[in-house]
This record gives sequence, structure tokens and C-alpha cells, in this order.
Amino acid sequence: MSERGLNTVSFAGHAASSAQFKALYSEGMGLVEETASYLDGPGRAASKVMPRMASVLYAAESMRLTTRLMQMASWLLLQRAVNNGEMSRDQVLSEKNKVRLDSFNVDRTAPGWNDLPEGFRDLIDRSLRLQNRVAILDREIYRPQDLSAFVPDNQNGVKAQLSLLQTAFGAN
Repeated sequence: MSERGLNTVSFAGHAASSAQFKALYSEGMGLVEETASYLDGPGRAASKVMPRMASVLYAAESMRLTTRLMQMASWLLLQRAVNNGEMSRDQVLSEKNKVRLDSFNVDRTAPGWNDLPEGFRDLIDRSLRLQNRVAILDREIYRPQDLSAFVPDNQNGVKAQLSLLQTAFGAN
């Protein structure tokens, strides 16, 4: 990147410390609590009367669900810590390397899937949607910002952004 750098606006960076993040944080932590309550109550009771294939699938998907939610909760807590000034961005970068936000495959055609309780399947679907939102925000906040390969030193900010758009979309 040139010494003067680019004057770009990081919408994701602003979103990560905004009311939208607070809502995402609340939604994520609420889903963790709701899932724990479900798995300890209605889910436990339902798992005892499921057909064998559904019972095995339920056990596996329960582990995937809780792992997915714990990874997202870890990310949300790290982001909240940096937003509140409790951790530096470098500290968070070091810690977030331990957090996996990549997708966990869910096979809705697996034997026993349709025998799983609807509430459980709903928790899985909601966790996957939330995971996707968190992963997108993570990529936007923490992706490398070196754009020098696309922007010659003699271009101003607007021309630089137009150049990036042309590169991305192949416009002339």
C-alpha cells in the first residue's frame, strides 16, 4: 500500500461496534441459552422415545449444534471485548485463531432426520443462519486490508474505489 494509504470506510468495523452488533450478540447468547434449555429438557425427553436411527442422529447433531454455538459465542465474546476496550485488536486476532466459524455440514437427507423433533431442527437451522452472519462479519472485519495491488499511488480515493469496482465486476 502507498504511504498515504486509502481512505476507505469500514462498514463492517462500524457494524461490529453498533446497535446491530449488540442485537447479534443478544441473539447469539439467547440461542445458546435456548439450546441448552431445550437439550436439558424437551430434547432429552424426546431423545428417549425416538427411533434408533433418529436417536443416533440426534446425539451427533446435538454435539455439532453445541460446538457451533460455543464457537460463535467465543467469537461474539471476543468481539465484545475489543469493542469495550478490554482487549486489543492484536490480542483478539491471536485468540480468534482458535475459533472455527466454518460450516458444519447438516445432511437433511440422513436416515432419521425427519424423525428429529421440529424444535430441534429449528435450533439447528437458526444456528446455521447465525453462524453464516457471524462468519461474514468476521471476514469483513478481519480480512487483510492491503489493496495496494489494485490502486496505483497516483490515484485519489474515489478513483481507487472505482478501480476496485471495475476490477471486481469487469466493467470498463
